[in-house]
Amino acid sequence: MNEPHVHSRPPRPPVLPPAGVRPGVPTASRMFAKYLNDIGQLLDERRWEAASREANDLPRIAVALADAQLRSSAAEITNWCQQWIRPPGPEGDAHGLDHERICKSISERVTRGDVAESASLTMRALRRLRLRRHVRNPPRGFSPSRADNLGPQDSAVLRSCEALLEAARRWYARSAVHDPTVQANLARLAVLR
Repeated sequence: MNEPHVHSRPPRPPVLPPAGVRPGVPTASRMFAKYLNDIGQLLDERRWEAASREANDLPRIAVALADAQLRSSAAEITNWCQQWIRPPGPEGDAHGLDHERICKSISERVTRGDVAESASLTMRALRRLRLRRHVRNPPRGFSPSRADNLGPQDSAVLRSCEALLEAARRWYARSAVHDPTVQANLARLAVLR
């Protein structure tokens, strides 16, 4: 029988500006920033299920944006989580989050299903990212004071979403903003109708 072709390649290291060259002002993706702010707004409104769904798609979106064909694989998503969810240095454990548990949870979720289903999920996540640019709601972000008096399940969703939001912001600021593939893919998504 024919085995389905699995898209795999070694993990990509973060893209940094060339050594010795002072980086210019990084380009900001309003579409990506709005997507992150919208997740914060969902958290602020205590719409846990929607916020969790959108936040859990962030690793898939990031990996797909870094690929010229806008594809992602379970191995690449797992590598992204391991690289970006835990903040580097001593602040990595400052918030008392179980970063390994968050990485494992996302990895288990993305490794379920077949290659075709994974490709479909990636395209759906990218479509939601792209469509966010048409929504005219003012971005508010999440207010930490709204996290008071949450039950254990809601609190766990909140911590997981916050960790994913921080990871996505870190990834964009430290790697994606300097990655020509990511920037080209964001531009390409912005002009698709």
